[in-house]
Amino acid sequence: MAANGMREFGRMCAMALDVLVQLFRRPFQFREFVQQFWFIASVSITPAIMVSIPFGAVISLQLGGLTSQIGAQQFNGAASVLAVVQQASPIVTTLIIAGAGGSAICADLGARTIREEIDAMEVLGVSPIQRLVVPRVLAAILTSVALNGMVSVVGVVGGYFFNVVVQGGTPGAYLASFNALAQLPDLVISSIKALIFGFLAGVVAAYRGLHPKGGPKGVGDVVNQSVVITFLLLFFVNTVLTALYLQLVPAKGT
Repeated sequence: MAANGMREFGRMCAMALDVLVQLFRRPFQFREFVQQFWFIASVSITPAIMVSIPFGAVISLQLGGLTSQIGAQQFNGAASVLAVVQQASPIVTTLIIAGAGGSAICADLGARTIREEIDAMEVLGVSPIQRLVVPRVLAAILTSVALNGMVSVVGVVGGYFFNVVVQGGTPGAYLASFNALAQLPDLVISSIKALIFGFLAGVVAAYRGLHPKGGPKGVGDVVNQSVVITFLLLFFVNTVLTALYLQLVPAKGT
C-alpha cells in the first residue's frame, strides 16, 4: 500500500513538471483557458465570500478575547488582519477552488478518460496535457490568486466590523496597530501561497481525473480522492511556507 502510494505521488509530481514545461509551448489553448477560468470563478466566488466573512469574524472575536485578557487590545487589529491575510485567505480560497472547481475538473477529465477520448487524442498525436490540463491548471492558479485578494478584503472588513461594533473596539486603534506591524511581504506571501495552492489543486484534480478506475463509479471515487489529497497537501505546504517566511522575513520593527 505504501509503495503504491509513493508510486502514485511520484507520477503526480512528474505530471506537475510536465505541466510546467507545457505552459511555455505553443499553441496555447487560450479559448479553453478563458472558458475554464470563467467557470471556476463563477462557481467559487460566492462560496468564497460566504466563508470568508465568518472566518474573519471568528479570528477577530477569538483574538479580541485573548488580547483583552493580556491587556494588549491595541494589537488586536494587526493580529486579526495578519492572520486573515497570511493564513486564512489563501487556505479558504484553495479549499473553495478544490471543492468546487477542482472537483468539476476531475469529473470532466474522468468522464473523458472512461469514454476513451484521452486515448484517442494520444493516438492522433495530441498531448492531453497541453490541450486539456494546462488551461485548467492555469485557470485554477489565476482564479486562486484573484479570489485570494477578494477574500482578504472581505475577511479584513468582517474582522473590523466585529471588533469595532460587536466588541466595542476603537477604529483608530485597530488601524494604527495594523499600520505598525503589517508590511508588504505579508501580502506577497499570501499571493505566493494562493498561486502555489491553486497549482496544487489543479494538478491533483487533473491527475486523478486522468486515472479513474472502475468506470463511472471510478470517476466519483477519484473526485472525492482529489479533494482529500488537495486538502492534505494544502496544510502540509502551508506549514512549510509559513515556517520559511518567518525565518527569512524579519518582523516589522525588529
